[in-house]
Amino acid sequence: MPITAGIDIGASATKAAVIQGEVPARAELIGAAVLRSGVDFALSARQGFELALAEAGLEAQRVERIFSCGYGRGNVDFAQETRTEIAAHAAAAFRHFPRALTVLDIGGQDNKVIKLDDQGRRISFKMNRKCAAGTGAFLEEMALRLNVGLQEFDGLARSARGEVTMGSFCTVFSATEVLAHIRKGVALPDLVKGLFRSVLKRALEMDNLDQTVVMTGGVAAHNPYLLEMLSEMIGRPALTPPRPQLAGAEGAALLAMQSLLPRCDQSHPRP
Repeated sequence: MPITAGIDIGASATKAAVIQGEVPARAELIGAAVLRSGVDFALSARQGFELALAEAGLEAQRVERIFSCGYGRGNVDFAQETRTEIAAHAAAAFRHFPRALTVLDIGGQDNKVIKLDDQGRRISFKMNRKCAAGTGAFLEEMALRLNVGLQEFDGLARSARGEVTMGSFCTVFSATEVLAHIRKGVALPDLVKGLFRSVLKRALEMDNLDQTVVMTGGVAAHNPYLLEMLSEMIGRPALTPPRPQLAGAEGAALLAMQSLLPRCDQSHPRP
């Protein structure tokens, strides 16, 4: 069966995925890796690809086609083609949930809302403004301010008995607001849950989260309580792929596999 790969170079993390299958809809993820992007995107791309190949038990020459996506997609010199994060996340989400979708990707530096029809074709998309508020970078900054490991945020938010309402979406102003709450002796879990709510409110401001909502990205992967909060806010279950942080890389690999099909047999429409 054909084997393809996707490399997603984000500002914070690099993700690699290797898939195998005759068509994208029935492809199997056989190898994957996630590592920090660092300052050398080309190096992290190569390392991620090698780690994914090792997990799959494959040599590089077995991979028929490689597509890259993400902030540093132009740095993957061994990829045949590039795709946007929007196309890649849409492809991965539709593979797992083949229906009309609203895809919400909360990334390290930006947020995206992507709407697909029931054939997987993109209807529209929106991205946040050039501001880190409501992104993974926002949560990282708040974790530093609180002197708490970012990996502790999900458990803290889940244990909250109350919730602080954040008045500002701006990262800089939010930091000042957080310090004021600390001075007042606000419980840390209540504060973290308020930060989570702030992230979700920013996403909801971008567009209507109608249809089936699917969350992708590293923030969803590391903070599953966000998915529960979002479900409560929209009044129905929000979904997520099995490995949401890999959605971009998996989607790029799916698009690479689709490109191998005869044009009359491209059963997974390109978003």
